Amino acid sequence: MRYLPIIILLVFASACISQGDNVQTLSSTSAVTQNVTPSTHSPTSALGVTLSTQTPSGPYLSDNRSSKGSSLSSVRSWACWLQNASPAVIAESGFDLIVMDYSRDGSDATAYTREEIEEIKGADVIPIAYISIGEAEDYRFYWNESWKDNPPGWLGPENPNWEGDYAVKYWDEGWKKIVFQYLDKIIAQGFMGVYLDKVDEYWFWAENGYNESWTAKRMIEFILEIANYTRSKAGQDFIIIPQNGEYLLEYDNGTLLATVSGWASEDVFYDGLEPSPWIAEKVPLLKKVVEVGKPVFVVDYVDDGTRSEENLSRILDFIEKARKEGFIPYATFEDRKLDRLDVIPGIQPPLN
Repeated sequence: MRYLPIIILLVFASACISQGDNVQTLSSTSAVTQNVTPSTHSPTSALGVTLSTQTPSGPYLSDNRSSKGSSLSSVRSWACWLQNASPAVIAESGFDLIVMDYSRDGSDATAYTREEIEEIKGADVIPIAYISIGEAEDYRFYWNESWKDNPPGWLGPENPNWEGDYAVKYWDEGWKKIVFQYLDKIIAQGFMGVYLDKVDEYWFWAENGYNESWTAKRMIEFILEIANYTRSKAGQDFIIIPQNGEYLLEYDNGTLLATVSGWASEDVFYDGLEPSPWIAEKVPLLKKVVEVGKPVFVVDYVDDGTRSEENLSRILDFIEKARKEGFIPYATFEDRKLDRLDVIPGIQPPLN
């Protein structure tokens, strides 16, 4: 296999000559979604901590069913396109799985129709809907402008790094009700699963007056409730993929890992164009998911948009490192906007 990078480089160069100078780019809107860089916070070790047996409040209780993720067993490639995604382009892209917003610009006005989602499924691409469960976003259907002056009890401060995104007390029934309404929309559109962002919000509350073990367990319970609620409506094969927050697995008694369909994580091997400082922390935790036969989707923002040898070498290094650990990689643009597909001829999606 030592000659594989050379072969791929020749294929890539040939494709560049035949297809022109631009990696596939598509029209985009202004950034409306959040892509979180892992915190430098080092979580308190919680190995051996037992998940609370307290029953979560509300009508949506997890029944601890195991999801084997059977519909994901054949996935070898994936992509994330959150802004102004085109169902037609996705259907023709060659990727096996796509993470996308439920709407072109995040609002109800441009929500995808069921027919558009069916077009994606008809091309044997698995459509997964992005949803933030740890922060509220002020461009979503549920937002009330009066909250900025008179916020509900569950709404926290604005994220200083992402204007318009606000921390939420995700264990509060008021916020949960909103999330379940959101999930109803996603299910009605025909999505095959959800990609749960900001599950690592438990760190924020742990740094702001709450016990980390307690906030972690509340997030685990919330994910279990979401899994049970969606599967009770859309079937037991409905896919649940948390993003980041793999440190939650240190607080898991086995129930969370048994329930999710897989896991996703950003900046595993690279932090932008530089080596990631979180490799030693993230990889062992993500390997726990692989070891129980479930997929791990990793996205690193390693593509500087050029066709240079240095850029290609970095992309190939990321892909090789991910596959060596049993992860499914997606290399994308360093701007982190996720506003277009990153198609690299001969490399991504893979030819086989």
